[in-house]
Amino acid sequence: MIKLTRRRVITSAVAGTLALGAGAIYWHGTGGGTIGPIIPARLKIPARLNGRNEQGVQVYDLTLQNGETEFIDGYQTRTNGINGSYLGPTLMMRNGSPVRIKVNNQLGEPSTLHWHGMHLPASQDGGPHQMINPNETWSPEFTIKQKAASLWYHSHLMGATGAQIWRGLAGMLIIEDEQTDGLNLPKTYGVDDLPLVLQDRWFTSNGQLDYELSMHSRMMGMSGNVPLANGILGAYFEATSSRLRLRILNGSNASTYNLAFDNGQSFHQIATDGGLLEAPVALSQLRLAPGERAEIVVDLEAGKNIVLQNQAEHLSSLMSGTESAPALDFLHIRPAAQLSQAPALPLQLTQMQWLNPADATKTRIFDLQMSMGMSAMMGTDSNSHTINGKAMDMQRIDEVVKLGDTEIWQLQNSSMMPHPFHMHDVQFQILDRDGSKPPANEQGRKDIVLVQPGEVVRIIMRFEDYADNAPFMYHCHILEHEDAGMMGQFVVVA
Repeated sequence: MIKLTRRRVITSAVAGTLALGAGAIYWHGTGGGTIGPIIPARLKIPARLNGRNEQGVQVYDLTLQNGETEFIDGYQTRTNGINGSYLGPTLMMRNGSPVRIKVNNQLGEPSTLHWHGMHLPASQDGGPHQMINPNETWSPEFTIKQKAASLWYHSHLMGATGAQIWRGLAGMLIIEDEQTDGLNLPKTYGVDDLPLVLQDRWFTSNGQLDYELSMHSRMMGMSGNVPLANGILGAYFEATSSRLRLRILNGSNASTYNLAFDNGQSFHQIATDGGLLEAPVALSQLRLAPGERAEIVVDLEAGKNIVLQNQAEHLSSLMSGTESAPALDFLHIRPAAQLSQAPALPLQLTQMQWLNPADATKTRIFDLQMSMGMSAMMGTDSNSHTINGKAMDMQRIDEVVKLGDTEIWQLQNSSMMPHPFHMHDVQFQILDRDGSKPPANEQGRKDIVLVQPGEVVRIIMRFEDYADNAPFMYHCHILEHEDAGMMGQFVVVA
């Protein structure tokens, strides 16, 4: 029996609002109960981990561990975390710096840790082949060779990525460089420059994370109806500056977010997955697929609160449009009565080096496919989620790429739902969507692109620096699709 307290009320099942205002109601994934009202909680700012210098190498110590986290007042939820009970610290790195990351596994089960968006040798990538057994330490070492960007790191264990990230094995990684040092952008960590990991989760009626795959979640991916920002439910941030930079990661398993502010105000996107856009792009809504990142800058007025929220899409059928989370309030921003005034945004942020399609030595086609039979929904069809008709096989290399080549990859979605396509090793550029130029906020370096049903997206990339014959991955970043086989491998050879 769950004990009632003054700060926690359990009521009968109600399907209704998911706003974080007074008296908000949350529906549990299992157990038939609801919980509310939600007590507002200060946004947790992940610890900065700068590493320590050992003979010219920046060394970072990470421990994968079990823990308990109080997402909901009075409930101790069993979780996984990195240097803590849920999620991990923000790793701070600089372009040109040699790094070594010591990853110790204390989970009691195998895991991996993948440096998502990082350009590095395949043997140091942290994909399924770099498994870390319990009580073992894996110490990848490489040199940062890319521009400033907001990346992330997460479990990538074959067949269990969805479950381990759901429980908390993820964190953000920020690369800095001299160019961004010199720009008039908010850059005081935790004050006007915030890492923001957005996730949705289900909780059982006894406050535990619910990861029991249903027919729906096997096909569509695991989405929840409880919003977390840096692992905090009902998060608020007290702003002291007139301009706030949010480094947003869609850390969900499967939900595409349509992010906007409750008052409808516009904001500027300044960076995408792989770093700065050429110029700020004004938006009123930002679509962000699982695994995608975007840096936005929002202007604040003294004393006027705003809410960063997901605005739900109304789908006409199960397989129509984007699989989106319900309406969710992620973060309440509470500006102080007096704010320090930030300088104007730069008109130009960087200068892109655009790849020329005429330089491409090869065009490869990747067909994203799903079967919809009962065996697929029950999880007994090993070929229910495929790329080019093939499910992931750790022993099979699907593509061989030559070092130094520029290639075009044509992504076509033959299924009935969107898929966020991610590739390891490189940041690519989007050439076109169904022959049309991508929107301005996608005209930058990317490592994930959302491909809609029936859509054809062409991306271009150059393979540089590394050819160690170990495999890199490409896959759908709906984690349940990845775990079910919508993933392939490529190697880069000299």
